[in-house]
Amino acid sequence: MKPVGKNKGTNDVHKDCISETAPEASTDLQCACFTCPSQEACKAAQEAEITAPVEEKIDFSNVEIEPLFKDFVDFETFSKSDFRAVKVLACEAVPKSKKLLKFTLDDGTGENRTILSGIHAYYEPEQLIGKTCVAITNLPPRAMMGIESCGMLLSAVHHENGEERLNLLMLDPHIPAGAKLY
Repeated sequence: MKPVGKNKGTNDVHKDCISETAPEASTDLQCACFTCPSQEACKAAQEAEITAPVEEKIDFSNVEIEPLFKDFVDFETFSKSDFRAVKVLACEAVPKSKKLLKFTLDDGTGENRTILSGIHAYYEPEQLIGKTCVAITNLPPRAMMGIESCGMLLSAVHHENGEERLNLLMLDPHIPAGAKLY
């Protein structure tokens, strides 16, 4: 809520809590609101303002990225790739593999999709359950470690201080499974 003034003391007065009939009643309240019946809304707003996350400053000075491709891809070729938002329903390490994670995904079709990804060095399976990710869903199925993988999850890769770093692309959780990405 946006503060619109000050009450006796140092608390802000929030526009949503102001009563048009008795603004002077605020002087007797502990919270800054004029006539907030329970004062809960104002307290919650004040706590949210106090605990608002501070944006982390990221140092990219030691980051190396791969050079961009010099060859162009025509739009028709690019548009054949089907990028979709997928929800991670389950994720587990593939037995006898140090790298592979097996994802069970909701791709919006009503049937679960299995995709294997070699990102176990960067993520533990339980970190990814419930996340919304980006997948290419129309790649031909490919067997890995005896399991058919039906697509590819997208990640961002770079090197930092000589060490490879990988971030699985994760989307806002409000984006539904199956949403097409352009």
